[in-house]
Amino acid sequence: MNINALWNLSYGVYIASVWDEERPTGCVVNSAMQITAEPATVAISIHHDNYTNGCIEKTGRFALTVLSLNSDPAIIGTFGFKTGKDVNKFDSVKYDIKNDMPILTDGCAYLICEVINKMETDTHTVFLGKVLDADFISKEEPMTYSYYHKVIKGRSPKNAPTYIELENGEENIPLQKREKYVCSVCGYEYTGDIPFEDLPEDYVCPICGQPKSVFIKKE
Repeated sequence: MNINALWNLSYGVYIASVWDEERPTGCVVNSAMQITAEPATVAISIHHDNYTNGCIEKTGRFALTVLSLNSDPAIIGTFGFKTGKDVNKFDSVKYDIKNDMPILTDGCAYLICEVINKMETDTHTVFLGKVLDADFISKEEPMTYSYYHKVIKGRSPKNAPTYIELENGEENIPLQKREKYVCSVCGYEYTGDIPFEDLPEDYVCPICGQPKSVFIKKE
């Protein structure tokens, strides 16, 4: 079986957000889809190990912010490679409250949902949500998962439904997309015109914000 055929399925990049007691939290979601139009319902898939999973289970609600092509890639680093158990992710982003739910302002649309059903898999929970509110945030084009991989050069968090691991622990991406210097924290591949060695010492990963020192050279 050629598991890479799954890459031809279409995905977006979203932030699923929810309340954790008095503070907002959330995580990156790339598996979200509309299930019905009337009533409007969507489904999202969240790993059992994601802190957001338990918060949605507890509150029975979630919000989705659709990221745009111009959304700050650091959002993906914060919400995809850090845990809300240890970090208040919303401290580093601008957000609004819509229908009593937190949504990021750096996106192109949002949805507010009430959980009406769920399905458990070995690793993920699929939450089915009735859409209570939805609107545009901006006129920007939505970011696709393909754009995130091919243009931003980002990789999937290990808890993402689409993450595929090879024997050496690297994500299974086409060889021609791999570059010499890779962030050891989030997997971001540096592809700039300036040689990596010539970058200033205060250079940080645009995805997770880690310093130049955490990058490793790939042959």
